[in-house]
Amino acid sequence: MSRVLIIGAGLTGSVCACLLRRELPQKCKIVVWDKSRGAGGRMSTSRSPTDPACTVDLGAQYITATPYYARIHQSFYEELQAQGILTPLVTSVEGMASKEEGLKNYVTPKGVSSIVKHYLKESAGAEVFFDRHVTHVYRRGACWEVCRKNGEPEQFDAVVLTMPVPQILQLQGDVGSLMADPQREQLEAVSYSSRYALGLFYPPHTHIPAPWAAKYVSNSPCIRFIAVDDKKRHTESPDCGPSMVVHTSVPFGVQHLEAEKEQVQPLIMQELQRLMPHLPQPASIKCQKWRYSQVTRSVADCPGQMTLFSQPLLVCGGDGFTHSNFDGCVESALKVFEVLKSSL
Repeated sequence: MSRVLIIGAGLTGSVCACLLRRELPQKCKIVVWDKSRGAGGRMSTSRSPTDPACTVDLGAQYITATPYYARIHQSFYEELQAQGILTPLVTSVEGMASKEEGLKNYVTPKGVSSIVKHYLKESAGAEVFFDRHVTHVYRRGACWEVCRKNGEPEQFDAVVLTMPVPQILQLQGDVGSLMADPQREQLEAVSYSSRYALGLFYPPHTHIPAPWAAKYVSNSPCIRFIAVDDKKRHTESPDCGPSMVVHTSVPFGVQHLEAEKEQVQPLIMQELQRLMPHLPQPASIKCQKWRYSQVTRSVADCPGQMTLFSQPLLVCGGDGFTHSNFDGCVESALKVFEVLKSSL
């Protein structure tokens, strides 16, 4: 059996692991590494430090299906709805721009990271490890030797890279020297927006004075999006306090990208207080810096994957090769899986 390492426990990596388990169970042993402390990537759900039942989505806020993707990814949408992981968004999002007829919006009652956790669970038998920060990848004959911070190197027959493209380019070892010049140029052309997110957690019975569940803000240089997260997900409970999420604008994120979170958080809270003067003080706050928030320019022609080396296999995937949403990540995972299926 081939030993396959998937680097990145976000949506692309988890769907890829699930596809390998379901369709090639006898051909490969699946290992997933992620540098974070939990699954999700930019589909991140954070818990209140005082009440684990109180959660907030710091990354993706809702899933939008176009008629095209609702059709070609129908099995994915049906599976997640059957499991109660996706439910229709029934509350209005103020200021949402509808770019196409027939769009369907979904929310995740258990938090957006529940999508990723579902696919990792479906890849039963896969070894999933967190706090595994990959630094070097070396070619060793017919294998790859993968090195990480604070751990021994390990060898794999195939490696899948699903982290943001700039992090692929930062890998040390043999990846850079084995990469063809046109591939490097394509990867270097990929760009991302940056922003901050705040998660605000409140005690039970706190009233949030907002007539909406979520709102796009157009009159602030700092804040672009606000949501009362439990209201948006239809999970309000008298036993659990409400939670809010605030996303900054991209220009604000870029301006403060190299600042410490402790410096930026008060600026965002000050602006939030201006926009919502009657908002009560939260019990706790989580500040997240998204250096690689959404892809603004993907690999040319959106191929879904890029095979850097065939034997042994080294393949890249993720939204940098398609587009930054649920369907982009699923599309990339399907393309990466096709490459793995023909190689293993």
